[in-house]
Parts: sequence; C-alpha cells; structure tokens
Amino acid sequence: MTPSHIPRSPDRRPSTPRRSPWLRLLPGISSERRGFVLAWWGFALTFGGMRLLTWLIHIDVAGIGDVQAGGVHIHHYVWGILLLAVVGAAGLVERSARARAWMGLAYGVGMALIVDEAALLISLEDVYWDTEGWVSIALALAVIAVVGGVLASTRGRRPPARDRGDD
Repeated sequence: MTPSHIPRSPDRRPSTPRRSPWLRLLPGISSERRGFVLAWWGFALTFGGMRLLTWLIHIDVAGIGDVQAGGVHIHHYVWGILLLAVVGAAGLVERSARARAWMGLAYGVGMALIVDEAALLISLEDVYWDTEGWVSIALALAVIAVVGGVLASTRGRRPPARDRGDD
C-alpha cells in the first residue's frame, strides 16, 4: 500500500496478488480437490437447470424454445461434448490451480449436459419425456450421490502444506 501523502499515478495499480474467487468461495479446500468439488456442483446445478429449462420448453412457455440450426434440433449433449473437448485441450496445456478450478466447473457442466440425455444416446431415439427417459435421471442422481459421497467421506484429509493458502 502506498502512503496517503504520496500521489499514485492513475495507471499504476498496487502489486498485490489477486486472490482466486474459488479460494473465497471454497475456503480450506486444497487446489487439487477444488476442481472436483466445482465439477460436482457444476454437474448438479446444470442437471437441475437443464431439466427445468427443458420442462419449460416442453410445456411451451412463451419465449423459450429449442436451439436449432437449419431446422434441425441441436440436443444439449452436443454442447456437452464440445465443452469436454475444450476442457480436455485446456488440461493438456494449463496446470495452474486457478485453471484447474475453472476446468473442474466446466467439466461438471459438460458431463451434466451429456448425462441428461444419456437415455437418448443409449436408445438413439428422443425419449426424454418417455418412460425410457428416466434412465438419464437415475444415472444423474447416481452420479450426484456417489461423487457427493466420495467428496464428503474424503473431506477430513489434510491438504499438503503448500496448498493451504494457494492462489
């Protein structure tokens, strides 16, 4: 911090390191674990959000509709595959704790977009609102439960000393 009697030029900022928003949101979670926690949250929230959005489309709420290209409906698993491709490519080049957190969140979102349409991918028919569509719901709930259980049961492990106050 500069003393108040020394003028600071308007184009210079103090050189304090910027804290990660994830460190503020998830205090006490190691950088290695943070990506997994964010992936789990991203998955659960995206799955719930997509179910709500598709239900609103299904009941024909004004202003909400399918994404189409050339008259062809683009299912949301396509966006999930594209997002996972980006996360995979980014993971090949970026290893910082901040990037791992963002990639974890994006990974969870991408997986939810795919798992939400698992029944369609299994049957190769649009069964989203049919009885067979419950496969997707069951699979997503199982993923949320199992991963949440693993995260909860392994929470007591202490992070290495180098990770207790990282970016």
